[in-house]
Amino acid sequence: MDDFEKELSESLTRRPAPPGLKGRILAERTRRAAAEQNGRHVMWMRLAASVMIAAVLAGAAGWQWQRVEERRRGEEARQQVMTALGITAKALDKVQKRLQSNDGKED
Repeated sequence: MDDFEKELSESLTRRPAPPGLKGRILAERTRRAAAEQNGRHVMWMRLAASVMIAAVLAGAAGWQWQRVEERRRGEEARQQVMTALGITAKALDKVQKRLQSNDGKED
């Protein structure tokens, strides 16, 4: 028990701090604060980059959607023109048949 008590007494004995300890502690605190500040800065930069990437992707998707919509409208217009041409062709055929039938009656 004496050894234990002796060790305990030596452990609890007040000793002066090693030279330069205060400077090292302050330097470490400053380094950690700077690292934390840099970490926040990096986080905000990553967040800003993510927002920019999302904006670019959204813009590209919107542009692609607009192209698809224009193509769909163009195809719809083409189909309407083809339908109109078909109707016009049938009407012209009827007119031509009537003219031919009238030409035969006048002779």
